Amino acid sequence: MNNERRSIPIFKLYGESGQWHTPDLVHSESIALRSRQHNWQIKPHRHSDLVQLLYLQQGDATAQLDGVAQPLKPPCVVLTSKMCVHGFSFSREVKGYVLSLAAPLVEKMSDHLGTHHTVLMNTRCYDVRDEHALIDTLFATVDREYNSPHVGRELLLESIVSTLVILLSRSTYDTSQQATGVQDKSSQHYSRYLHMVEHDYKTHRSIEDYADELGISSAHLNALCQRFAGHCALHVAHQRLMLEAKRHLIYTSMTISEISDTLGFSEPAYFTRFFKRFTGVSPKVYRSNSGTD
Repeated sequence: MNNERRSIPIFKLYGESGQWHTPDLVHSESIALRSRQHNWQIKPHRHSDLVQLLYLQQGDATAQLDGVAQPLKPPCVVLTSKMCVHGFSFSREVKGYVLSLAAPLVEKMSDHLGTHHTVLMNTRCYDVRDEHALIDTLFATVDREYNSPHVGRELLLESIVSTLVILLSRSTYDTSQQATGVQDKSSQHYSRYLHMVEHDYKTHRSIEDYADELGISSAHLNALCQRFAGHCALHVAHQRLMLEAKRHLIYTSMTISEISDTLGFSEPAYFTRFFKRFTGVSPKVYRSNSGTD
């Protein structure tokens, strides 16, 4: 079983092993856009820090969710939680969207959605026939906003995704073939680490401190992060800091000094060195290149 788990690829987006390539916490694309590149077959894989919403509007499809094959009948939404092993087979006339939600957004939504937040923790297929007209509009609006630089774009994207999650929590779903979402111990430790980083990344906690809270050694934690993220534990925490730094530089008018202070750096010069080490450019140059200066 361990060899089988190791053989399951972990992607950011399917087929892409690089870092999350945008400061946006939502990624939208059509089902056809990516599946066409892979002959309409998305092989079993998982995401260490993404939740995905796949909306099947039209066409035939079969999902593999944690080893359980499930035919999909449109209109339906398949929510795949973090670390769920999933794959899909689509017909060529498939229509629909895939929304990928980065871990920071999932954590933020979990904190604000109350009892609805449990939807994001379980892999399920939702029957949305009773709400399909509204679901159509919401997914289409997310896709339009994602691909357009409108004012208030980020806030609107997050608001629509929150609306989708609440609607799913009210919908019926197929309990007979519901995926269990059971994680092995290693996955649980890694998921907990991501959760801890999400809440504490601004405090610059040591890896030893994180490992102690998890009840494992720092060497074990580093090994888990290498397995699931391809980087050591410190790099994973630093990636989260970098993502927030980029978002502040692009979406706010905060000064470099203010961003440095907000992210827990002792002085702006240290923040600038940290940022440049990851990107090759200073925060000021990054902001200028992003067209926000």
